[in-house]
Amino acid sequence: MRLAWVGGGLLIVVMVSQITKDPNPHNTLPNSSPTSVKSFQFEVIRVNAQGNPTNRDPRKAEYFIEDLGNGVNLEMVAIPSGSFTMGSPAGEAERFSNEGPQHQVQVPGFFIGKYAVTQAQYQAIMGTNPAYFKGEKRPVEQVSWDDAVEFCQKLSQKTGRTYRLPSEAEWEYACRAGTTTPFYFGETITTDLVNYNGEYPYGSAPKGKYRQQTTNVGIFPPNSFGLYDMCGNIWEWCEDVYNHNYQGAPTDGSAWLTGKNNDIKLLRGGSWDLDAEYCRSAFRLGFARVDQGNPVGFRVVAVAVA
Repeated sequence: MRLAWVGGGLLIVVMVSQITKDPNPHNTLPNSSPTSVKSFQFEVIRVNAQGNPTNRDPRKAEYFIEDLGNGVNLEMVAIPSGSFTMGSPAGEAERFSNEGPQHQVQVPGFFIGKYAVTQAQYQAIMGTNPAYFKGEKRPVEQVSWDDAVEFCQKLSQKTGRTYRLPSEAEWEYACRAGTTTPFYFGETITTDLVNYNGEYPYGSAPKGKYRQQTTNVGIFPPNSFGLYDMCGNIWEWCEDVYNHNYQGAPTDGSAWLTGKNNDIKLLRGGSWDLDAEYCRSAFRLGFARVDQGNPVGFRVVAVAVA
């Protein structure tokens, strides 16, 4: 496993999840906030084992816009409630032993960021921009877990709405968006679809670009929920404490807040500098909460209003 960017003192662990059941299309969306909910349209791409597109389907999702001031907005997409099977199947290529056991999880509806938090959004709330790869529309990185939590607290204070990091179950449910394949695009990915180190493809996909940096959010195709860059570009913090497997994991979509070491939290999604296998929907990485890196950022969840 090539994780050369990892700094000293970092505990690395890999772990995964996988959906085996599509979310029920008749399940309800989360209750909206006082902000009016709008809809947007997008196209979903599916690929074969070689990474060639086989389907392009139009979709629609609902979202609301949070005004952060000075022309900076945060788009929050509605994720319907549903159930999925968390944990990777034994036959998935490049699977790690700590990716199980598979277990059924019921996830209530919620809102999640359409994109990872950008540098412009972070600057608007925190007054600083720690990113190494500068660009207002690029994701903020070099952010510790505690930095991300502080952002959520300040965003909640500013908006009067409760924001937090996603639970690991929420993150994967939102990432998979009803798929059961290693990636929400299908059996593999290419660098036309995801920002990762294309020198190290997955399965039968060809080699591709290695951009050696982050890219602007939203330039690659979304998943079926209308979420962008859940795969690659930057790692994303989750709320949970890292546990070595899913024995005893919550089944209600909530964060797992107990474990052997509260200082080790979870990253999901892969990044620009790593192989395709680490961008799998199931891949899971333990990371010290105080550590930072230029592949590490986050996206936020807005708690649904009862």
